[in-house]
Amino acid sequence: MPSPSRSTTGPTDAVDQTGATIAQIAELAGVSIATVSKVVNGRAEVAPETRALVETIIREHGYRRQKKRNRATLVELVIHEFEGAYAMEVIKGIERVASEHELAVVLTELHGKHTPGRTWIDGVLTRKPAGVVTVFSGPTPAQQEQLAARGIPFVLVDPMDDPGHDFPSVGTSNWSGGLSATRHLLELGHRRIAAITGPAHALSSRARLDGYRAALDAAGVPVDPRLIREGNFRVEDGLTHGRDLLRLDDPPTAVFAFNDGEAFGVYQAAYEAGLRIPQDLSVVGFDNLPPAQWSTPGLTTVHQPLSDMAAAATRMIIALSQGEPLAQHRLMLTTELVIRASTAAPR
Repeated sequence: MPSPSRSTTGPTDAVDQTGATIAQIAELAGVSIATVSKVVNGRAEVAPETRALVETIIREHGYRRQKKRNRATLVELVIHEFEGAYAMEVIKGIERVASEHELAVVLTELHGKHTPGRTWIDGVLTRKPAGVVTVFSGPTPAQQEQLAARGIPFVLVDPMDDPGHDFPSVGTSNWSGGLSATRHLLELGHRRIAAITGPAHALSSRARLDGYRAALDAAGVPVDPRLIREGNFRVEDGLTHGRDLLRLDDPPTAVFAFNDGEAFGVYQAAYEAGLRIPQDLSVVGFDNLPPAQWSTPGLTTVHQPLSDMAAAATRMIIALSQGEPLAQHRLMLTTELVIRASTAAPR
């Protein structure tokens, strides 16, 4: 194993701003070109210490391919889970653009997690896709460095936290959506408006909650902490919190659920309590997934253009993979309130 201390003369003098070649990286690390090639291509048969040394040199100097890379044939999608219509809308958006560019789509489910594991990054480095679209998730800092060193771009969709301008991202106007949903209920005459949120660490949930509070504040309606319940964007959260809210001495006359799944859980809670929607309880969701229009009654909800968000992210990936600058590094699409039969004036 060579010593990590390396001379900065010799081969490093030839490293330009576009990065080092495999041969230069091999000489700097004191290993064979074949070993560097295995690290670059994500192959497993390299000692951990040697891999770490090569990765360090790649981070320091970059990596320049000596030949033009063969045209990528894949785009990667990483998503927290495939369950439900949310994932299907995302897949449709990516597939629509990928097919236009003759790219296949590789799907990775994180089973509820929000960062992929090591086996994922090894596979990506081997497959060499045009880029990676991550939805409600994102690579770890170490994985980000590995992707950048190989020239594999990634774009965040519906990011978990504020991505700033470090990475390209596509989001939606969650604050405006929360504002319009709550304002709609206020205009109908509701004053006891509950909110069933998503997880507190999720950027989208925090923004929707801020919009909810802003609408109440503008209407002069105090925020009642007993009416705010934290969920995890799941149907069972709407059911559990809906039951608890409806058991209050002064229950809400309306519920703003932060996604459609939670809203359908509230539907079930209302049914169990012998309440009718919207006569006894108004309900608003968020997403406008296909089941919203077929529910009974049809769900009033905030339309989040998930398919368009995924399609936009895929276009960004393709542009970056072709060396083109992005017109926008952070793209925000608009939301729109869709009024159906689940909301009415309170009794």
